[in-house]
Amino acid sequence: MDPNLAAARGTVPADTVFRNAEIFNPLDCSWETTGLAVRDGLVVGLGEGYHGTAEQDLSGSRVVPGLVDAHVHIESSLLCPAEFARAVLPRGTTTVIADPHEIANVMGAEGIEYILHEGRATPLDILVLLPSCVPATPSDAGGAVLTADALLPFLGRKGVIGLGEMMDVPGVLSGDAEVRRKIRLSEIRDGHAPTLSGKDLNAYIFSGIQSDHETTTLPEAREKLRRGMYLFLREGSTERNLRDLAPAVTPCTACRCSLATDDRHADLLMADGHIDDCIRTAVSAGVELELALRMATLSPCDRFRLTDRGALAPGRLADFCILGSGPEFTVAQTWKRGKPVGERTYRKPRGIRRPFACTPPGPDRIRITGSGEARVIGLVPGQITTRDLRCPVEEEGIPDTGRDILTAVVCDRYRDAGSGIGPVHGFGLQEGAIAASVSHDAHNIVAVGVEREAIGAAIRKVISLQGGLVAVGRDGEMVLALPVAGLMSLEPCDRVAARLAELDRHVERMGGIPHAFMYLSFLALTVIPALRVTPRGLFDVATGKDVPVFAGNGSTP
Repeated sequence: MDPNLAAARGTVPADTVFRNAEIFNPLDCSWETTGLAVRDGLVVGLGEGYHGTAEQDLSGSRVVPGLVDAHVHIESSLLCPAEFARAVLPRGTTTVIADPHEIANVMGAEGIEYILHEGRATPLDILVLLPSCVPATPSDAGGAVLTADALLPFLGRKGVIGLGEMMDVPGVLSGDAEVRRKIRLSEIRDGHAPTLSGKDLNAYIFSGIQSDHETTTLPEAREKLRRGMYLFLREGSTERNLRDLAPAVTPCTACRCSLATDDRHADLLMADGHIDDCIRTAVSAGVELELALRMATLSPCDRFRLTDRGALAPGRLADFCILGSGPEFTVAQTWKRGKPVGERTYRKPRGIRRPFACTPPGPDRIRITGSGEARVIGLVPGQITTRDLRCPVEEEGIPDTGRDILTAVVCDRYRDAGSGIGPVHGFGLQEGAIAASVSHDAHNIVAVGVEREAIGAAIRKVISLQGGLVAVGRDGEMVLALPVAGLMSLEPCDRVAARLAELDRHVERMGGIPHAFMYLSFLALTVIPALRVTPRGLFDVATGKDVPVFAGNGSTP
């Protein structure tokens, strides 16, 4: 007889038996005080009467299945995969659904291979969705192009479970042949549909797209749920949508809703947590704890057809968290495949590089000339969407720190193709400049600042580092080097988090907003409304066209 089957029947000992555990069951959102028997990394049974080689009395401690992040870009943490895992495993996360399109936009297929390879060096299960939009749009010039044929060899690979977020909404709606080929690659198809509604939403879903994490309003959430989409409630560093969407979660919809972080910097991971923090946020927003736990465990597993996890039931992975004793949701200990996740020592990750080929712009290229009504990118606090603002501007009137209108520059890092420029409102800087090689999704160099000299100096420093975050102010220069594809650090997670926190404090002393680098990273993202800046200049997402700085009518900040 199969020894695991014998252990399930109680005729042979399990490896470990946990007694007096209050176990959460997301299958019916109930709690049960019982025993848990584990063998070969699997749950073999629940109930009394089991015996194990090792036994542990939990004295009534609450136990929940391992937490799952339904949508994350590991690169956005600024950590390599094993260091990302060191940050989130102690917080109870045992599985993440990762879309490596950030590194794929820089390195192509080699970037996907890097995430798969490095992911094997950690107990955290990093399950990959193949990037569907490299580049994000046909007009974006990044470091690579991945066609359906280029993605095909990854299908069936261990750890690859589907197709990543389909950002090319116009391509989907027009029936573009290459987009259709990508959609047909897998039965699991992630979505990306900010503000999409009505007939276009119907058509997007009809094409085969199944889920969305870009929802920001309650009416939008309810429409997408009613039309059959899975909904991911996102809470990242700057994309904070969970509180607004929480009322959409009910006992009827929780099975279609999951929690996701998408883009969360290392400092927030280390200080506030990961999916555990999302659970606390959901509960504080009025979601019942049991529904929040459902969204953090079984719901994402059901969505991605991961029948081997998500609940502590016979035959499923023994991934679980033992909670702290207080009323607030906190994780005291994480178990992965039946073994405790102890303190893991730092192992220097393998690097991967893409040399920078650009020439930094001179002072004359960092100047917005002209006068009249200017189109200005308006940041939206707590969101990655922007507003298309209109402001009267006199000749040489930008930067204008009094109205918080600064100069934004995007420099093509992959080729000596020049740079684009545009005005931006919302960063708050009163001096200096910040620049970064993290710039979704093409990851060109992006900078915002007051003085042209400081902007140029920040860009040159990013190039000399071959990737990083840079702040240049009156008090000097501060950097965080990101040598791994210009996106990730080789340093331990705690050191990266501490350095990033120092950088943020430095920027705030320059007058900047909190999490300025995360907002900066989305300034060139051409698949999120409304106005962006690229190496070509201003880009209007609604029309899909480059636009001049001085034109049109609109709102003022």
